[in-house]
Amino acid sequence: PSALLLASGSTHHRGMRVLIVYESMYGNTRVVADQIAEGLRSHFETDVVPVERATPELVAAAQLLVVGGPTHVHSLPSARTRTAAKTAADKPGSDLVLEPDAESEGLREWFEGLPHVKNVGAAAFDTRIDGPAIVTGRASKGIGRRLTHRGYDLVADPESFLVDKQTHLAEGEADRALAWAKELAASLAENP
Repeated sequence: PSALLLASGSTHHRGMRVLIVYESMYGNTRVVADQIAEGLRSHFETDVVPVERATPELVAAAQLLVVGGPTHVHSLPSARTRTAAKTAADKPGSDLVLEPDAESEGLREWFEGLPHVKNVGAAAFDTRIDGPAIVTGRASKGIGRRLTHRGYDLVADPESFLVDKQTHLAEGEADRALAWAKELAASLAENP
């Protein structure tokens, strides 16, 4: 279990609204986002949306913003890596299915328009190939940095959920995402 950090000065209560924003190429990050939403719903009103539907109004209404995406070339996806993901899915014999929103603008572009805030909690997650983080990179670190640059208070260490070499969510990772979210929800509920 990852260490949970509590943001000083943030107010957390049962009526807290949580928004989970994700970017997903093949559905793994969407599955993780949905599991995180399920775990947070035990304590908080929670919405989960793909990045292209994360409007400024939805973001402004949230007291906790949870953001996640796949790790591409050690970082957040870019236009180039999204094209590469589509090419991989289109290859004959591939069992990869591109998400409906995969070719839209992603988190990297979305962050450029994210307004600055104060006293709003946030958390970051990613999906990445199962291997040492030094080799694979972790998009969650970049997501966490972008959130703090916008004034968000990270309430948990950035977290990675693993995919196998065939780019499918590794066994047990969906359950681990649910458990991570339940631990986060309990921590926030106990420490207003």
